[in-house]
Amino acid sequence: MTQETNLLPADLDQALMVGRVWRAASADCPVAGPAVVAVRRGRLVDITRHAATVAELFERDDMLAIVRGAEGEDLGDALALVRSAARGSLDGSVKLLAPCDLQAIKACGVTFAVSLLERVIEEQAKGDPGRAGELRAQLQASIGTNLSQIEPGSEAALRLKEELAGRGLWSQYMEVGIGPYAEVFTKSQPMSAVGHGAAVGLHPASHWNNPEPEIVLAVNSRGQVVGGALGNDVNLRDIEGRSALLLGKAKDNNGSCAIGPFIRLFDGAFSLDALREAEVGMLIEGLDDGFTLEGRSRMREISRDPLDLVGQTWGAHHQYPDGFMLFLGTMFSPIKDRDAPGKGFTHHLGDRVSISTPSLGTLVNTVQRSDGIEPWTFGVRALYNNLARRGLLAAAGAH
Repeated sequence: MTQETNLLPADLDQALMVGRVWRAASADCPVAGPAVVAVRRGRLVDITRHAATVAELFERDDMLAIVRGAEGEDLGDALALVRSAARGSLDGSVKLLAPCDLQAIKACGVTFAVSLLERVIEEQAKGDPGRAGELRAQLQASIGTNLSQIEPGSEAALRLKEELAGRGLWSQYMEVGIGPYAEVFTKSQPMSAVGHGAAVGLHPASHWNNPEPEIVLAVNSRGQVVGGALGNDVNLRDIEGRSALLLGKAKDNNGSCAIGPFIRLFDGAFSLDALREAEVGMLIEGLDDGFTLEGRSRMREISRDPLDLVGQTWGAHHQYPDGFMLFLGTMFSPIKDRDAPGKGFTHHLGDRVSISTPSLGTLVNTVQRSDGIEPWTFGVRALYNNLARRGLLAAAGAH
């Protein structure tokens, strides 16, 4: 089981974080709705009247000052809330939500050599997990496992591309893995991500799938990276393996994107360099069979620098007026057999997935079907209607 002492950053007293919670109606909060919260020295503070959306907060030049010291209502101990959510107790006057709101949710694929090989295997297997083991051995014998030494877009990468094409081994995944352009796709819609403690969803048509533990950058409309969080880029290997044109069906479903527990902001004690050196751990625990699987992603092995991925997403070619969240990719591709020899890993319903790194804490979610979890109904229109009822629209966009 996940150590509950690791649910929040190891240096919690120094960590400056922001997130979102759902507040039930009460005397202090007559209309139920989402609130923007700061985490200061382990306490949750409602700062919604200063910035009614996280997207708006990230546009403010005084963002750090607001999160550090703006007056707000104390909602209690942050660790107690994330601990309760990790245990599956989602009842109460305050419930965790994903820490982003209006931002687009983008993701980068094939940014690690290991995951590059697994995407090629999915493509070659045409969605059949039973062929994965044989194909993996063939590919490793043909091209080795040292692709991490190849700089994408370099002359060496172009020479390798020509060599692989000549041997009939070139793949569209190789193109984005070692070619000049990164794979950047729309992972999910604004307001659709689920948070820590929620269920993530698998499309009911999928029978070969896995979590993808990743670092997620929070970027404002000016392309400034303001902080980072943990994410689960839920992956349907059989769907995408049949055709890359099914990427939308494989990646964007109800509950298919989890981010949390909070976004840690860059300040004097924390920077992008800390994320460049982060090691992201993941633990899968099977509810029905006692199966466990652990894996790690070492960010220093990423093939493209995080700022390069931001630059390929945002710029003169593409603007994001509400900012965006950017999944950086994973090197985790589970191949441990679960149900039968040679079949590799796939989720069972009820699996508990814990994704962690010391500087960001732990994101915990359980696995269900996307058509069996709570439907997504609270979108952008609902948010602004709710803010209007609460008299908070000025705080949502006046600055």
